[in-house]
Amino acid sequence: MIDFDKLSNYKENNTLEAKKATGGLPNSIWETYSAFANTNGGVLLLGVEENADKTLNIIGLPNPEKLITDFWNIVNNPQKVNFNILSDRHVQIIEVDGKRIISIEVPRADRTLKPIYLNEKPFTETYRRNGEGDYRCNKEMVQAMIRDNGNKTQDMLVLDKMNFDVFDFDSVKRYRNRMQVSRPGHVWEELDDLEFLQKLGAVGVGEDDKKHPTAAGLLMFGFEYEIVREYPHYFLDYQEHFDASVRWTDRIISTSGEWSGNLYDFFYKAYNKLIQNPNIKIPFKIENGRDRIDDTPVHKAIREALANCLFNADFYGTRGLVIRNNPNEIIFENPGGFRISLDEAMSGGVSEPRNSVIMKMFNLLDIGERAGSGVPNIYKTWKDQNWETPIYSELFEPDRTILTLKIKKVAIKSSDKKVAIKSSDKTETLKSKNQKSMILKYAKQQGIIKSVDLLDILNVGEQRIRKLLLELVNDGTLVALGSNRNRTYKLPE
Repeated sequence: MIDFDKLSNYKENNTLEAKKATGGLPNSIWETYSAFANTNGGVLLLGVEENADKTLNIIGLPNPEKLITDFWNIVNNPQKVNFNILSDRHVQIIEVDGKRIISIEVPRADRTLKPIYLNEKPFTETYRRNGEGDYRCNKEMVQAMIRDNGNKTQDMLVLDKMNFDVFDFDSVKRYRNRMQVSRPGHVWEELDDLEFLQKLGAVGVGEDDKKHPTAAGLLMFGFEYEIVREYPHYFLDYQEHFDASVRWTDRIISTSGEWSGNLYDFFYKAYNKLIQNPNIKIPFKIENGRDRIDDTPVHKAIREALANCLFNADFYGTRGLVIRNNPNEIIFENPGGFRISLDEAMSGGVSEPRNSVIMKMFNLLDIGERAGSGVPNIYKTWKDQNWETPIYSELFEPDRTILTLKIKKVAIKSSDKKVAIKSSDKTETLKSKNQKSMILKYAKQQGIIKSVDLLDILNVGEQRIRKLLLELVNDGTLVALGSNRNRTYKLPE
């Protein structure tokens, strides 16, 4: 929420754009409308200009009523904007210091309405927000939005050109054994494998009226070399980093050829590694590969985080799914952005998985939450452990969702309740620590980064980002390249 009495203290960022608009509606507002709607929403101010130092200056509008009339006429014209997601409450005339301006609050569009595009050209005039600017989406980004906007989830697709030989029936057997433990006496126990898979949603009837694997069945129980026929970028990667002297201490990848490479087997291989993190000091063991002994909220939260990573991955997306198990943190990274806003995910009660059939399959093993309580439970468990608050972040180009779970207790000062982490020579705020961690993670992924790239990731102002980058350069964690105006940053070689 903007405090209009202190508007001069604000700067343009990934959710705020200012337009002078004294000569009428600028054409660029429609790109910003599309960009805000397709990203995380934002506020568009008319009658406000950006100064040379990036601060905002209130100009005022001589006739804001006419501009609002013009705005509604255009935003409701489907030949200009494919869908109007605004109501009257989103557009207001605000008086500040005796001057009248217009505030247009653009919400994040529901995934069923995306992409929001202009001039009837979805593949060339769809925009997203990045830092202070609007950028044109490429074809792959638009296609990802289209995949997400239907009522059916991606994994419901029946793969008419595939037969049952794509399945690793040893994986199916392991799944059925676990389900018998979780749900003894279930009515599906006596079914043969193909009947069972159809009930499960792993097999469906295609347009030829014959039975074929579904996308969920292929991903869950298929052989990796069969999965990549449908999902060319499919890749599962578990990395363990417990010794700084080596690149990784253990790694599991779907392309090794040493195991099936499907989601079901990956889940248990990765999970049984994750719970061996040396900083999870809780007794735990597996008997007969199935029964959980001394299960705890921490283990449930880790299962939930791993399962959510699979439920919400866009397996048509690029760069695959990566789990990093470090001594002080576990990072879950999947292709595909959020299907709902992070606020909705945090509040619970809303379940919008990208792969609902796969979620159902894991639910039958008592893994995952159907009521949208998974994310709140993870945050609550970490708070109960007095560990640092989990960090969810969303990256674009390509779309990726990242959850970082810090496994490190925080010290709380009784005098002011501020959270701090002790290092060898100073006390650094938890917020600063998390922000630096996100910067370094992004630099590792992208190779070379700019300060403007971080506005959308950190959701803080340029001055704060420059301060963080300077500190990282000064302690040798980052290397700066180029002059002030065109400066870029990378990890040291």
